[in-house]
This record gives sequence, C-alpha cells and structure tokens, in this order.
Amino acid sequence: MGYDPIYADAMIFASLLALLSIGLTLTYMTTRVPNFAHASFATLGVYLALVATHLWNTTPYVAVPVAFLASGAAAVGLYVLILKPLIRRGSPQAILMIATLAFDLVLIASINILADFIVRTYHVTSREFTLRSYDAELAGFPMIVLVAPLAIVAIALALHVVLRRTKFGIAMRAATENPDLAGAVGINVKVVYGVSWMLGGGLAGVAGALMSLWFQGDPNLGPLMIPSVFAASIAGGFLSIYGAIAGGLIVGFAEVLGTRFLAGEIGSWLLAYRPLIPLVVIVATLMLAPRGLAGIRWSRAGAALRRLAVPGKGRGR
Repeated sequence: MGYDPIYADAMIFASLLALLSIGLTLTYMTTRVPNFAHASFATLGVYLALVATHLWNTTPYVAVPVAFLASGAAAVGLYVLILKPLIRRGSPQAILMIATLAFDLVLIASINILADFIVRTYHVTSREFTLRSYDAELAGFPMIVLVAPLAIVAIALALHVVLRRTKFGIAMRAATENPDLAGAVGINVKVVYGVSWMLGGGLAGVAGALMSLWFQGDPNLGPLMIPSVFAASIAGGFLSIYGAIAGGLIVGFAEVLGTRFLAGEIGSWLLAYRPLIPLVVIVATLMLAPRGLAGIRWSRAGAALRRLAVPGKGRGR
C-alpha cells in the first residue's frame, strides 16, 4: 500500500489513546476519583463494533454513535448508582477507587458473557478478533488511518468550543473548580457532573469502536489498556483536556515507535516489554513534573532555556 504499517499503528494508537485520556480526564475533573473501569468502556465499544459488523451486517463505523451512547450510559450508571451515594456518605478516595475497580470487574464479566453468547448463538469469533478486513479504503489507505487522527482533531475543536464559548462549558468549568460556589450561583452541579461522565464514557466507547478496525479485540482489553490511559492522563496533568490530548499522543507514539526503535537497536526480545513504557512515563512524570504537562510554566522554562543558550547570560558578575 506504499506505507509502513508501524507508522499507521502509531498514529491510530496515539489518536485513540488521546480520546481515552480525554474521557478519563473529564470524569476525574468532577469526582477527583481515578476511574479504573474507563478502559473497559472502550472494550464495550469494541464489541458493539463486532455486533454491528456480524449481526447487523453493516460497517463497524455504524457502531460509533451506538458505542458513544452505550458506554456513556455505563459511565453515568457508575457515577449515579455507585460513586454519588458513596460521595454523599463522605467515603474517602480510596473507597471510591475500589468501587470503580469493582465495577470494572463486573463490566469485564458482562463482556465475557456477551462474547460467549455471540460465539455460541451466531458462531462468530468473539475473542482475539479484528475487523480490519471490514474497513474501507481511501486514497490507498485503510479509512481508520485517516479517521482516527481526524476524530481527535474534530473532538478537540468541539470540546474547545463547548468549554470556552457556551454557557454549559462555563458552568462545567465552574462546577469542577469550585462546586460549592457554582451551586450557590445557581448552577446545577449534579447535572454538570452527569453530563461530564456521559461525555467521558462516550468518548471511550468511540475509541473502542474505532480501535476494533485495527487492533485485536478481547474481553480483557480494558485491563491491558488502563496503564497506557492513566499514563497519558497523568502526563497531561489529569485536570486539563489539552494536556490529556498531548499526553495521549506522547505516550501512544512512545509505546509504538519507541519500542520498535529500541527493539531494532537492542533486539526483538524487547518488544515483550512494551507494557513497561506507560509505567516509566507515570514514574517519570510524578518525579519530575507531578502536575504533568499542564502544570509546567512553559514561559519560565522557555526563559531558562534562552538564558542557557546565550553564553554568559544570567551569570553573576
């Protein structure tokens, strides 16, 4: 096809990881609780793409809006039915994190049941599958190679407009920064939080539906992806949508291209250690820049670099 698949892998993975990171950041901004079930919302999107392809006999892209609604509803269910009552009772953050982990286990079990139902009822492979052969081509490339980066650009622009140009965006920023004050001025904080969780879970579902067109789908995809998602959000700052995008792109490209480069220089055995890269990113970020990319004062950093670049600049006389 005239292109190196490794760069397609990197572009698609980085773009979809950025989508997942945006969703995780949106949910964290409301409850300040890391959601360990977030990557499994993407797995739900993967299986909806499988259903759309083999059971509805249509293109996997049809599953994108359905995945947004289904994964968004699952996220709202987690917030409304589990986290919200626990927060009302004053449960500590550790309990809330364990609650998201418990919900993740239930969701993974449900997806496993769905996978077994599909293979027994419809005789369709529902584990370790890919839908690459069901993708269309555009300009000699599989459409997902172009759709994935365009999706992150479109969603980033849409979120920028919503957060900066609309009343809901202003209400959302106020509710996440100071919920008590936001409530005092008439903002319905509960509605804002619910919409944030709907958007966060929905974006994860979209990422999963698109992921099925290139990567291998499996009920246990969520636990495999969650270190990368957390690494991207932590690197981005965990409280910044723009940081989440940057973190997702950095971690995604580092995982795919970084691993391949090191494997070429050292040996192919290094490919098995790709899961260590997001862990290294998490440790490095927490040690060097605990607030992530969004917490770095880039103006000061740029001024410091300029002083270092000019001989004698900034030295005492």
